[in-house]
Amino acid sequence: MFYRHLQGPIEALLFASGLPLPADKIAGLLQIQTEHVHILIAEMVNSMAVEERGLTIVEVAGGYQLCTKPVLSDIVSKLADVQDSKLSTAALETLAIVAFKQPVTKQEVESIRGVKADRVINTLLERMLIKEIGRKEAIGRPILYGTTNEFLQCFGLKNLDDLPAIANLLPENRSAE
Repeated sequence: MFYRHLQGPIEALLFASGLPLPADKIAGLLQIQTEHVHILIAEMVNSMAVEERGLTIVEVAGGYQLCTKPVLSDIVSKLADVQDSKLSTAALETLAIVAFKQPVTKQEVESIRGVKADRVINTLLERMLIKEIGRKEAIGRPILYGTTNEFLQCFGLKNLDDLPAIANLLPENRSAE
């Protein structure tokens, strides 16, 4: 391809950003068409697929991100000496409710879970997995919550359409598989 010489600059942009970069932003910076960015990145992903390479490019949260290959996570975690920061069951339940029902209020989350959700919602807000996205047109104008790009990144989703259908998650449907 004519633009192959731009693979290095694309890789540098993805590395320097650290966050997902939308194709149109890359195209603007390199002054090329967005479809050429997609083609170049597809070629780069193919060339990075060889076993000796430690990095790959993933499409996540509406952009492209340079990432370590999942098979190398054990060795990378040794370098970072990262303490596992897992979400509690309550936080995962609440996050799932927000993801599938958004926009949703705290009261709606509490109604579904059957317990108070103040602390869990605050935890999810602190971890930037959910955010306030507005106010409901109802008495008291309660806050509406939705997921963030960090949520998409964390779960490796391109967008919310990549969430599985709720019906596929129900126990009676999973046993039929």
